[in-house]
Amino acid sequence: MRSIWNGAISFGLVSIPVKLMNATESHAVSFRQIHTEDGGRIRYRKVCELEDREVSQAEIGKAYEDADGSMIPITDEDLSHLPIPTARTIEIVAFVPRERIDPLQMGTAYYLAASGAPAAKPYTLLREALGRSDRVAIAKFALRGRERLGMLRVSGDAIVMHGLLWPDEVRTPEGVAPDAGVTVREQELDLADALMDTLGEIDLDDLHDEYREALEEVIAAKAAGEAPPEAPGPAEPGKVLDLMAALESSVRAARESRGGEGTGTAEVRTLERRERPARRTPKETGGKKSTSTAAGKTAAGKTQARKSTSAARKSTAETDEKTAKSAKTAHAAHTAKTAQTAKSAKTAKTAQTAKTAKTAQTAQKTPDRSTARKTAAKATAGSTAGKGAAKKTASSRRRGA
Repeated sequence: MRSIWNGAISFGLVSIPVKLMNATESHAVSFRQIHTEDGGRIRYRKVCELEDREVSQAEIGKAYEDADGSMIPITDEDLSHLPIPTARTIEIVAFVPRERIDPLQMGTAYYLAASGAPAAKPYTLLREALGRSDRVAIAKFALRGRERLGMLRVSGDAIVMHGLLWPDEVRTPEGVAPDAGVTVREQELDLADALMDTLGEIDLDDLHDEYREALEEVIAAKAAGEAPPEAPGPAEPGKVLDLMAALESSVRAARESRGGEGTGTAEVRTLERRERPARRTPKETGGKKSTSTAAGKTAAGKTQARKSTSAARKSTAETDEKTAKSAKTAHAAHTAKTAQTAKSAKTAKTAQTAKTAKTAQTAQKTPDRSTARKTAAKATAGSTAGKGAAKKTASSRRRGA
């Protein structure tokens, strides 16, 4: 690449000799002006208004037009003595995060190449420092007769400088946004998000200038004496009557253009049974294909269809058999569980009945024992009383004798 400027990067007390080269190039097709009647080239001639004659490039200088129309000549010597330190220097003034730079300010991009072997080490030092800090350098430099603002960043193994507009050269967006208050619904935002997700990302290398390619085809056809290819006319934009409908159509069209890819939720529906369309008679193709070949293909198609139907029936039968086995197993398990529950309940009931009977029997035995004890006590008391009376009678008899 050819350098367009030679100078140095001023990085504190470090000076890095560099060469400035264009990082971009234009592939636009340019045209010349011609005379439509005979095809002759239209030329611009530089004529002096005072002498009314054409002058050469060596006789042409530059001047500043004052408000009253007078010209103030400015020579190259005047410009070479401008009191600015950035005449041949890219002076780094600050390092800032890259998000601080508004893309509106970014302009032409340049590659900065190390000029000579002594510049290799300081050039690499600055590149590594910028890459590790994840910041960009803000610099001032002079190019084509004016001082400019630039941003240095790392791209691969090279340092790139973007020309920046001065802050006062960027217009404010006054009167750009809609004046009337507009309310956007959540459903519309959801559809817009779905459209963005469906469109997804793209590799910028896959994008190309379709207009330039079509223009080159027209030029090639005209050069070969052929009629230029007809290009399809631009589609007429439809009227947006309903924003929701337009968003839904856009999402649907984007998914179809990408082969049905999407992030929507799958929905299973039962297909309705449709009648088979009437079989069409195959068209003749000039008699090249024989009837036997067609019949063979038809028979093969029928055989394949029968195989597919048999396989489908077999798969359905296997599925039904598995379902029946599962149902039978579940029923058996349920019956066993019910029997077990009934058995447990019966056992618990029997134990409870036995316990109740035993308690009642114990309670009945307890009063009988108490009654027997009382009767024995009474009998004992009676016997004792009888014995006393007998003793008293015998004693009286003895006294009477």
